[in-house]
Amino acid sequence: MILRNEKEMFDLILNYANSDDRVLAVGLNGSRTNKNVPKDEFQDYDVVFVVDNVFSFIDDPTWIDYFGDRIIMQKPESMELFPPSLGGMFSYLMLFEDKNRIDLILCPKEQKDNWHRGDKLSKILLDKGNYLSKIADSTDEDYHISKPNKQKFLDCCNEFWWVSTYVVKGLCRDEIFYATDHLYNNLSSELLRMVSWKVGIDYGFDFSIGKNYKYIKNYIDENTYNKLLSLLDMSSKEKIWTSLEATQCMFDKFAKEVSSYLDYSYEDQGFEKVLLYTKEYKDKYI
Repeated sequence: MILRNEKEMFDLILNYANSDDRVLAVGLNGSRTNKNVPKDEFQDYDVVFVVDNVFSFIDDPTWIDYFGDRIIMQKPESMELFPPSLGGMFSYLMLFEDKNRIDLILCPKEQKDNWHRGDKLSKILLDKGNYLSKIADSTDEDYHISKPNKQKFLDCCNEFWWVSTYVVKGLCRDEIFYATDHLYNNLSSELLRMVSWKVGIDYGFDFSIGKNYKYIKNYIDENTYNKLLSLLDMSSKEKIWTSLEATQCMFDKFAKEVSSYLDYSYEDQGFEKVLLYTKEYKDKYI
């Protein structure tokens, strides 16, 4: 099935909205409102329909077939395992057979002033009767790298080194999933946060490196990028120990660079004791 282009998709969305009197206005969120993001076929269409009666859509969902045949769909507000978080709005996350994806949120008219949920990457596509309040031009300023104050810097360091001990404990107990969960979801996250602060120091704190640091590779040297990738090899217990120590060494290096530039204390915090703790137990259990 041929991928429908951006114009075709927006025509499809707006044609439906114009044809259904229950739809009062249409907004757009996300990357397709961001001029700084390169366009590709994987960008979602993050659409909001401000509607007169949400339940009339939910009770008879055949209206979504208008947008095409789907590979898969998720309705988060209908799920029990993952509690809804939109506060009365209802969403349909749809991946179509032509590989386009629409994340469509139904916003009750009573919440029309919050249809964008404070996201500055938003624009109004259709407003049938000047129903919506005007909003500023779309900007990704809320997603810019945030320059840390001293407390945030120290919190990042403390979280990293404290959770390091959880990884050690898990490896020593042969609780591999416990260890890798903390290594990947906690330590790697704090390492990337620290690297992003170094990127901000090098390039300025006035741009975004994307959700989940997806553009960070554009701002670090190839050697650093490859080292970060190597940390993801957790295919054996020995490699997890190696990844842990390498992650600690990288964090220590970047923390020293960031602290030196921002004139924050780091080396006097005593985090090197955790390095010795890690090595002691690695030597004992490997």
